Amino acid sequence: MRLVIARCRVDYIGRLTAHLPTARRLLLVKADGSVSIHADDRAYKPLNWMSPPCWMEEESVEDAEALWVVTNKAGEQLRITLEEIDHDSTHELGVDPGLIKDGVEAHLQELLAEHVETLGEGYTLIRREYPTAIGPVDLLCRDADGGTVAVEVKRRGEIDGVEQLTRYLELLNRDPLLAPVSGVFAAQQIKPQARTLATDRGIRCLVLDYEALRGIESTEFRLF
Repeated sequence: MRLVIARCRVDYIGRLTAHLPTARRLLLVKADGSVSIHADDRAYKPLNWMSPPCWMEEESVEDAEALWVVTNKAGEQLRITLEEIDHDSTHELGVDPGLIKDGVEAHLQELLAEHVETLGEGYTLIRREYPTAIGPVDLLCRDADGGTVAVEVKRRGEIDGVEQLTRYLELLNRDPLLAPVSGVFAAQQIKPQARTLATDRGIRCLVLDYEALRGIESTEFRLF
């Protein structure tokens, strides 16, 4: 990972245009090729970013120390003009073991793998914890039409879970043996913002009934 703290301005050119005026920011360049720009607030969420697959070129310009041009496969560009660099370092983080799920979330994944038909009629399981270069996909399945489906399982479905599944899908769809790969975001509860983002990205949302998956009937009164 490359960490750069610099006074910079940023322009995004693509389906829409966006501009960040000059300010001091943290720039992250990760091993997967992604580039993100961060301010000293907003927790983990970047001000702007470019997800892989993408590539970066560094150019010299008269009014700045450097110009980073980050381009994705759609031709969209993130143009970062570095006016003054305070820090520039590179660190080897190695392979991350991934997020260790809590008991309920891990059990949800296990139960959904055992009852994969919950995802839809005709679904079959290819593998749990399908390995990728950026971490394991919770479930990799096939739908009734033979299409590949990546499933991310959460206890609470939030925006970061949708982002995680999006990264998996971008990577899996580069594999001609798997592509095209669609996504399912499955959780006990899904926040409206996460559902909106997932829908916008063509990811299906599925609310899971943990008790039903465990085979425990609800104690609530039913009409039928």
